[in-house]
Amino acid sequence: MHKAKIVTLFLGLIALLCVACGGGSDAPPAKETTSVKSPSTSASSPGTTLKDYAAKHAGGPGAIYVGDLAQLVGPAKTPEQGGFDGGVPIESVKKNSWLFESDYYQEILAKANLLNPTPMTSSGESITIQHACINRALLPCMMVAETLAPNLFERTNGQIDIQISSFPELGLSGTDTISLVSAGTLGMANVYSGYVAGELPAIEIQSLWGMFATQKDQYDVTTAIHDDLETLVSEAANGAVIVNHNWYAGIDQFFFCHDKLTTLDDFKGKKTRSHSAAISDWIEGMGASAQFVAFAEVYTALERGVLDCGVTGADPAYGQRWYEVTTYMNGPLISFFSTNNVVNSAVWDSIPADLQTIFLEEGAKAELEAHRVAAIQIDVGTEKNTRAGLEMVVFSEELQDHSYNTAVLKHVIPGWLRRLKSNDHPFVAIFNEKVQPIVGLRIEPDGSVTKTGATKR
Repeated sequence: MHKAKIVTLFLGLIALLCVACGGGSDAPPAKETTSVKSPSTSASSPGTTLKDYAAKHAGGPGAIYVGDLAQLVGPAKTPEQGGFDGGVPIESVKKNSWLFESDYYQEILAKANLLNPTPMTSSGESITIQHACINRALLPCMMVAETLAPNLFERTNGQIDIQISSFPELGLSGTDTISLVSAGTLGMANVYSGYVAGELPAIEIQSLWGMFATQKDQYDVTTAIHDDLETLVSEAANGAVIVNHNWYAGIDQFFFCHDKLTTLDDFKGKKTRSHSAAISDWIEGMGASAQFVAFAEVYTALERGVLDCGVTGADPAYGQRWYEVTTYMNGPLISFFSTNNVVNSAVWDSIPADLQTIFLEEGAKAELEAHRVAAIQIDVGTEKNTRAGLEMVVFSEELQDHSYNTAVLKHVIPGWLRRLKSNDHPFVAIFNEKVQPIVGLRIEPDGSVTKTGATKR
C-alpha cells in the first residue's frame, strides 16, 4: 500500500474571508462547493481501431468523429449542454463539421490515447484538488464538473477528486488568477484572457474583439497559437501545468440594452459593462463608455439604469436573466475561443506519474466532448434569448464597417500594443506569423495595421 497523500487547498478560508467583498466575475450566486463523487459514464474497453471505438461509443456523451458525423448525434450529458431538446442534432454537426475535420481535433484524439489508455499502477492515493471556474452556468465549468471530474474520479478509483467552486463563491474577481495559481492559493483554475490581461497582456492575442469574421476563424487562430499561449501561461504561473482547454461556444458578444443600436449616434455615451481591456477598447471605439462592473451586479445595474447596456456572450447573459431587464440584443461580435485549465506546479508534482498521464488523457476526452456539444452551443445561445423575449438587432453595414475599420484597427489592436509596451514584442511576431494569414491583418514595425487579405482559411 502506498501512504495516502492528501493535497489540501485552503480555498474555504479564502471564501470566508473574501466572499463578503463580492465576486467580480461572470458567475451566478454563490453555492456550496461541490465534490464530484459519482461517475457519469463507465469506461469501456476500446476497440482495435479508432473506427471501432467510434462505433461503440456513438450516439451520446463520449462519441467521437472518425469519418461518420452521424455518430456524434444524440443526447448531451445534461440538458443544459445540448440544444432545446437536450441533444446534439445532425444539422448542427453538419453545419459545424469543420470542428471535427480540423487538425486540432486529431491532436486531441491522439492525446486522449483511446486505444491504449495508460494503465494505473498507483493505489491508496487521496488527492483532492479544488478547481475554480469562472461560472457554474457556463459550458466550460459544466464540462469539468460533469465530464472531466467524474470520469477522472472513476478511472483513478477515487484517487483524484476534483472539487468545483466558482470565482464569486471564493470572493475572487479573476484578475489575479495567475498570481493565485502561481502561489498555490488556487490549486486548479480556469485562466480567462480577459480577466488576466492586466497581468499578462500578451494573452489577449486570442481575444482581440471584432477581428474575426466567423467562429472558424477564431478557432483556427486559437488552435494555431495554443502552444504559445500554454507556454506563456505556464511560465507566468510558476510552471503550472495546462491539463486541457475550455471551449466557449455560444459566446458571440452582444450589447444587451434598453435601446436599439442602429446608428453610431445610438452608441454615444452609452454606459456599457465590459469584461476585458480589449472589449473596453472596442466599446470606446464605437463611441460608448466602458464600465467594469462585477457580473453578478450587472442585472441590478441594468434594472436601475446605472448601466445602459451590458456586453457579454449570449449564453451567459441568458444564464443571468438579462432578458428580464433589457429589451434588445444588438450585435454580434463573432466569438469562439478557448481558455486554459491549469494546475499549480506543486500540486501537479504531488501526483504520481501514472495518474498525471491519466489526468491528461481524461482532459483530452473532455475536450472531445466539448467539441461535440459546441456544434449546437455555437447557435443555441442567441435563440435562448430571443425565445425569452429579447429582440435581436443585427448591426447594420454602417456599424459593421465602423466596428472593423475604426474600433478594431484604431482602438482594439493599438490598445493591445500599448499594453504590450512594445511593437516588437515576441507576441507581435507570433501575430504576424500565425494570426495574419487567417484574419488578413499585419502589424507593422511602427504599430500601424495593414490589411493584407487572408491567405489561410
